[in-house]
Amino acid sequence: MSIGGIIIAVVVVWGIWAYNHFVKLVQRTKEAWADIDVQLKRRYDLIPNLVETVKGYAAHERETFDAVTNARAEATKIHVDPSKITAEQITAMAGAEQALTGALGKLLAVAEAYPDLKANENFGKLQDELTDTENKIQAARRFYNGNVRDLATALQSFPSNLIGKMFSFKEEQYFELGEGEEAARQPVKVGF
Repeated sequence: MSIGGIIIAVVVVWGIWAYNHFVKLVQRTKEAWADIDVQLKRRYDLIPNLVETVKGYAAHERETFDAVTNARAEATKIHVDPSKITAEQITAMAGAEQALTGALGKLLAVAEAYPDLKANENFGKLQDELTDTENKIQAARRFYNGNVRDLATALQSFPSNLIGKMFSFKEEQYFELGEGEEAARQPVKVGF
């Protein structure tokens, strides 16, 4: 085999490896988004139980309950298909999650004013589950954003960017909270 043949073989093998590497990065990013989706669904399922528990103690806080219910409804309307993630979907999801986090914060602030509610065993369990879910959502977001970073790095690095462009691989958007939303950057406080 000549030197030219060896060089061509090395380039072909590297091209195959680079292509497969991009496929792996894209699949990991989709998997990471699916993990976020699972945790968000768990959060959405906990919220009605939390609202109903608080309602029993603070029936006159109707506006707060409505805000949480409406924010949850808006957040559950947004579905991001991991195989077709768009920047608009990520932005919409982040906005809905910010609104829901703010509404939950207000609900839990209302609960603070009711000592009997704080002592309620069911409420305590719901708080623990919500705290656990919030932690899992944060971890899933970090995992997703790490995969988005790895994909972007590979797409911007030479010479792998040549393969990325050739096969039309694209960067994904990070799942970040919007600017100026400091309150939403804080985890929901559920400890009493």
